[in-house]
Amino acid sequence: MTNFFQEYLNEQLQQVDANSLRRRLAHLETAQGVEIRVDNRSYLNFSSNDYLGLAARSELKDAAVQAVNVYGAGSGSARLISGSNRLIHELESRLATFKGVEASLCFSNGYSAALGAVTALVGEGDVVVIDKLVHACMVDAAKLSGAKLRVFKHNDLADLERILQWADRSEGKTLVLAESVYSMDGDIAPLRDIVKLKDRYGAWLMVDEAHATGLYGKCRMGMAEEFGVGSQIDVQMGTLGKALGSAGGFVCGSQSLVDLLVNRARSFIFTTAPIPAQISAAIRALEIVGSGEGELLRAQLWSNVDRLKNGLIKLGWKLPTVRSAIVPIMVGDEAAAMALSDRLRNAGVWVPAVRYPTVAKGAARLRITLSASHKPEHIEAFLETLGNA
Repeated sequence: MTNFFQEYLNEQLQQVDANSLRRRLAHLETAQGVEIRVDNRSYLNFSSNDYLGLAARSELKDAAVQAVNVYGAGSGSARLISGSNRLIHELESRLATFKGVEASLCFSNGYSAALGAVTALVGEGDVVVIDKLVHACMVDAAKLSGAKLRVFKHNDLADLERILQWADRSEGKTLVLAESVYSMDGDIAPLRDIVKLKDRYGAWLMVDEAHATGLYGKCRMGMAEEFGVGSQIDVQMGTLGKALGSAGGFVCGSQSLVDLLVNRARSFIFTTAPIPAQISAAIRALEIVGSGEGELLRAQLWSNVDRLKNGLIKLGWKLPTVRSAIVPIMVGDEAAAMALSDRLRNAGVWVPAVRYPTVAKGAARLRITLSASHKPEHIEAFLETLGNA
């Protein structure tokens, strides 16, 4: 039995290798930043979601250390069992104020936030409608809910309306899932139009602001603020581990929504609470993002994005027209994407290839991400190394 099991594992790995899909864990030896050390070698880093460069900021590190000194390294248990730390209530209150809603609820990570919210809101007899390119956490949440799953073409309003018309004839509830900024393409959902459609057909809307929080809107709340539809989105979720430089996920909306999640979201009820260090760091990050410094950091990020995209266009690379910290360089073939990534890595630039199942087969790419911490010389070095399309 043991030999048969090992043979099965080896056969599966051979298939992975044959399709150029093998993944390996690299050993990061430094703090997250634009200059990192991996496996005993230094690199320029263009792969992190640390969009505002907060992950290694001294203010966040100091806040984390202070929390450890007061509250310890661990949380002990789930919040409903061993008590809910004062810090996490402070963070949830600040998140609600920041997002302009009544309440928020923190989870250990964004994946848990999606699973908890979707499965608490819908189930058998209901319908979940997802954009084709939503994150895997939303896909898994929809499947686990037991609701009927329907997929609409990416950002295709006509296809979404077709499905909503069909769902409107059923007796159950309908929940639409979308991202405001899509994680692999960096493009933006037409939230105003999606809101109009969900209202027209009596559906609910849940939007993942993971890659928008801290970057869009007058107060940097996210794309819901940018489009002025925050009050019309039933459920907003996001993460603390991207522009906010910490770790964890959150769901926000009405107080009734949060109260229901506390009682029904299994990934909240049955999970050890987020540790004090990450919560305290996130509180400090929110303070920075909401300040004048947060606006300066965002402006620097967009300046870096413009510099990179202008340089890539001059080199002949085709790029999306939207402004996003995510800049995909489409390659297509998985082996070719790996070869390009390896060439950059050999030259000291860290940009892993993104392949199936993260993206569709034949849609492999380099997913370049920018940070406010990148300097002009970092970007110029990347462009010189990459070369012409």
